[in-house]
Amino acid sequence: MSTTVHIGARGSPLSLTQTGWVRDALAAAHPDLNFELTPIVTTGDRIQDRTLTEAGGKGLFTKELDEAMLAGRIRLAVHSMKDLPTALPDGIVLAGVPAREDPRDALICRDEAGSLAELPDGARIGTASLRRQAQLLSRRPGFRVSMLRGNVETRLKRVAQGDFDATLLASSGLRRLGLAHHARCLLDPWETPPACGQGALAITARAHDAEALALVAAIEDRAARLEITAERAFLAALDGSCRTPIGALAQWSQGRLRFAGEALTPDGAYVWRRDGEGACPDAAAAEAMGLELGREVRAEAGALLYAA
Repeated sequence: MSTTVHIGARGSPLSLTQTGWVRDALAAAHPDLNFELTPIVTTGDRIQDRTLTEAGGKGLFTKELDEAMLAGRIRLAVHSMKDLPTALPDGIVLAGVPAREDPRDALICRDEAGSLAELPDGARIGTASLRRQAQLLSRRPGFRVSMLRGNVETRLKRVAQGDFDATLLASSGLRRLGLAHHARCLLDPWETPPACGQGALAITARAHDAEALALVAAIEDRAARLEITAERAFLAALDGSCRTPIGALAQWSQGRLRFAGEALTPDGAYVWRRDGEGACPDAAAAEAMGLELGREVRAEAGALLYAA
């Protein structure tokens, strides 16, 4: 192996910060190697005038990184787990899952409201997330939800200057950027499940790059791996995409897994939810729980879930 390992990242401030954290963790585990960031602009970064649903889905944030990896320009890539499609391209695997950050959504607002409940009917909420839109409208049909794209700093600025009354952002991103003080409150993730994998990072590598896989194994976190395995299985069972509002959260501790997941119609009029808890000794058990609960939701919702 070369003494320099190139790690691909999107060019956004959050992606570079997250990838820098992974680089530092790998460097600490392998002090004989040099890990370098390789910023790559993705299609998702270039598109700012419409939602991911309209633009084509989650792969917009990973396609160029996958291509660079398969071409050999990078050995590893770091993604926000929630941006990672459930089916990866041939030849690429989820090599590692480091320790997870806070998975909750954070409320950002202009006025003194301390929670969603304190925002008035008619409040203008900005988000590009179909899940957040559906969950907001499900709980408060009087909200006016419209599209807000851009990096974290851009979205904070749009709320501060009055374009929107509030927005929801991942607490993990705010914390990693040193911006957690902007959060007015954090949503209860068991009442309002976040995006599958929110707060977790995904490190991908070529499936047959045994040396790269061994490097990443040194910073793998068991709890985070089992949690995202269950959440991604739930998503896969529902054929989850950016066109289907789906939230899920798993929490693993002392051999047991707690799970909550829901799917909604985009207007929030219908919600199908499942909760579960049980022994979870390994990834196979975590996957089985997520798949079973996801299939139950899919069977109950039927065609109505995909009618939009």
